[in-house]
Amino acid sequence: MTAGQHSAPAGVRTRWRRWRRARPFTAGLLIALGGAEMLVTLRAPLGVLLHVGPQGLAAYLVPLVLVICGVLLITTPQQRVFYAVLSLVLGLVSWLTSNLGGFLIGMLLALVGGALAFAWTPVKARAARSAPEAGPAETEPTEVAPAQREPVDRSAPTESLDAILSAEPAPHRDARAERG
Repeated sequence: MTAGQHSAPAGVRTRWRRWRRARPFTAGLLIALGGAEMLVTLRAPLGVLLHVGPQGLAAYLVPLVLVICGVLLITTPQQRVFYAVLSLVLGLVSWLTSNLGGFLIGMLLALVGGALAFAWTPVKARAARSAPEAGPAETEPTEVAPAQREPVDRSAPTESLDAILSAEPAPHRDARAERG
């Protein structure tokens, strides 16, 4: 068997790469792994577990919310700033609630993931070339001028909703000025 028979098709690989790069995948993965590591250290059967801070609900809630933040960061990258700030704050809070942040490992994973998520920006779509076979020396960049907009006249009164929804066209602005 050759090496090409065991590899995934090129189309699947490029779609996966495009999907992964369209979101803060690494940041979400690090945040989720940090929360999972904190949850594991809470349930570890070690006799050396530190009991710092309230060991009640917060000890389980902080890592669980971190895991959820990591998953939501991957699935909804539009809210990346909120999830990044929340994971940074919860990563710092985990120092007090979750055995020193999962013995520092989970806390560091959450903090690095939160920083990566905060710094991530979406990739803008590349402009399609007009002539794909032309080299870079043959193509010239074309600038498209923005469309001219008319200035907004703020002194004109706005039309009522009934006038907009009715079948009759609204009277012209000059006609209203003559009446009033």
